[in-house]
Amino acid sequence: MDNALTANALRLTAGGRRVIDGVSLTLRPGEMVALIGPNGAGKSTLLRLLSGFLSPEQGSCELNGQPLGQWPAGALSRQRAVMLQQTQLRFHWPVEEVVAMGRAPWGKSAEREITRSVMALTGCDALSGRSYAALSGGEQQRVQLARSLAQLWVDEGPQGWLFLDEPTSALDLYHQQQLLRLLKTLTQRGNLHVCVVLHDLNLAALWADRILLLHQGRLVAQGAPQEVIQTEIITKWYNAEVLVDNHPTAGVPHLFLVG
Repeated sequence: MDNALTANALRLTAGGRRVIDGVSLTLRPGEMVALIGPNGAGKSTLLRLLSGFLSPEQGSCELNGQPLGQWPAGALSRQRAVMLQQTQLRFHWPVEEVVAMGRAPWGKSAEREITRSVMALTGCDALSGRSYAALSGGEQQRVQLARSLAQLWVDEGPQGWLFLDEPTSALDLYHQQQLLRLLKTLTQRGNLHVCVVLHDLNLAALWADRILLLHQGRLVAQGAPQEVIQTEIITKWYNAEVLVDNHPTAGVPHLFLVG
């Protein structure tokens, strides 16, 4: 069985506009992929197509050779997890119960042990006992990451496909660094794929193995950070004046806006 998630010529129209236009790609465990692009490029929509939350009007998306629409809901939930930009809860759930929600596809299998492990791994153990609704936006993002990892936890770590839509948008610098460093470490173990929407191109260049650049629903550039984060490419597709140099220690591109 091909251990991959493959999209073939995905197309989707919404509001009379083609929001995804002929996108094809392959995602495999062991890598971290960043989706970038200007506002309205289709990043969040593509994430929902790849995770099965939306169905394309044309094209197909297959996980391990089987169309996403043919996967039983429970089985698919044990293979992929999704962290959206905002997750609203109407009830005052304690943090540890929100994290434990990720174990729903598995029944009660090692729920408490895994919840504790994931909370410690993500730094959410300090939030234990607090109401999720009373947390700051950044704290809620950290809890949702823990919930998503708990959903994919098998034996000693997460396995499968993890989709994250702007997971750093409400985080301070320290927690941005810690979150992306953790995701990079987990993918390097070889059992997890992370596909993450990022607006900060320097974060994408620093942490992603591969970058996919979308513009008006089309995949216009893809490759290693050095192949995508280039002055000419970013200027063309973002219509912004930028300069690209090298990160002083990481050896990856670093982007500067022109004043």
